[in-house]
Amino acid sequence: MKEKERVQKILDLLDEHYTTEYKCYLEYNTPWQLLIAVILSAQCTDARVNIVTRDLFQKYPTLEAFANADVGEMEKDIHSIGFYKNKARNIILCARKLVREFGGVVPDTMEELLTLNGVGRKTANVILGNIYHKPSIVVDTHVKRISKKLGFTKEEDPEKIEYDLMKILPEDHWILYNIQIITHGRGLCTARSPQCEKCFLLSYCQLKK
Repeated sequence: MKEKERVQKILDLLDEHYTTEYKCYLEYNTPWQLLIAVILSAQCTDARVNIVTRDLFQKYPTLEAFANADVGEMEKDIHSIGFYKNKARNIILCARKLVREFGGVVPDTMEELLTLNGVGRKTANVILGNIYHKPSIVVDTHVKRISKKLGFTKEEDPEKIEYDLMKILPEDHWILYNIQIITHGRGLCTARSPQCEKCFLLSYCQLKK
């Protein structure tokens, strides 16, 4: 089977078993809220972030409120999330830069997003895909692990994996692939105990446990 055909069959199976609608697991109402939630989500579950942001977005209802927040108090607000000290500082500095340099608007280019504190390519791609609906590939732990299993990449570095996937996957499936693989990684193909006997992608898996 040619590689292009193999990739398409995998994508068809993902479409068949999972949603073909865009879905974000983080709860937000505005672009800047999503940006803050994604910064918080590094090395943390979306479920935990959603618990924290429900109170956080009530306490700081505007971007300006985040920009003017006290870092010590912010640390207390998000202390149940990993790396809360760095994240508190980055969130405040990010909010200040958005207010002062971008007029309170979350930028829509990779280059500008990467100038914000706490924002790397993963965070930027989440914003580009979910807010601006620009084709983007978010390489999180599930995408990294399962893409390697499917033989889509041999790389370890997330940015190199992102570029590999951009070459292999059709552009109109980039965002969907993220959503579907995250669902697959949380359900069937978990890191600790993958349910290979139930997996509809088993025949395409190159790293069967």
